[in-house]
Amino acid sequence: MSITIKSAEEIALMREAGRRLAKVHQDLGHELRPGITTWEINRIGDEMIRDLGGTPNFLNYMGYPASVCVSVNDEVVHGIPSKERYIKEGDIVSLDMGLIYQGYHSDAARTHAIGEVSKEASLLIERTRESFFQGLQFARAGRRLYEISAAIGDYAESFGYGVVYDLVGHGIGTHLHEEPEIPNFRQRRRGARLKAGMTFAIEPMINLGEPDVEWAEDEWTVCTYDGSLSAHYENTIVITKGEPEILTLTEEEKT
Repeated sequence: MSITIKSAEEIALMREAGRRLAKVHQDLGHELRPGITTWEINRIGDEMIRDLGGTPNFLNYMGYPASVCVSVNDEVVHGIPSKERYIKEGDIVSLDMGLIYQGYHSDAARTHAIGEVSKEASLLIERTRESFFQGLQFARAGRRLYEISAAIGDYAESFGYGVVYDLVGHGIGTHLHEEPEIPNFRQRRRGARLKAGMTFAIEPMINLGEPDVEWAEDEWTVCTYDGSLSAHYENTIVITKGEPEILTLTEEEKT
């Protein structure tokens, strides 16, 4: 396994890519409402990315046809936007997207409640986000990679949730997906030792029911096998000599 160590100059570019993506996430989240189509969400998101001087890195990536993955309710990730798919009151909607700035990638996801949602849906969103921060406590130079994985999985499973096994986080930098893979569940092996300058996209994908998933006929959209709700929360981070730095935290999340 070869995990790249970024220089201060590279991290500065990734920080700017992350800052711009966080702005898009914050503003696009405010556009969500009952009656909007997932296609319109993608159109607005694409426009926002380009207006900020970024390039959408999901568009045409391995054939994916959109700039924003819009996944609704039981869709875990990679939902393809559609003019026929309308968002409804009570839905939960995951937005997963990234942008390239001067050759460096950012990647982040947020799950939003549309209007009044069930308490179990609200808690799933909240706890999926918190599972990320549980893992982040171990994202420090000198720790082991899979300490992050264990902390995420142990927290989510303590509520009886299903942690998705088939999809994982990843390294990120001049490519959207770099080494290493970052599972969201406990591993028997310890994994790589973390070093300052490593950059990761950590992304818990947590199901209200069982962990099993299946791929839809479009060969992109991943859904829960049992039809239960799923939430997704992701940030691009950098390992430092001290506290890890989150590059894609929105201004609203910082307050």
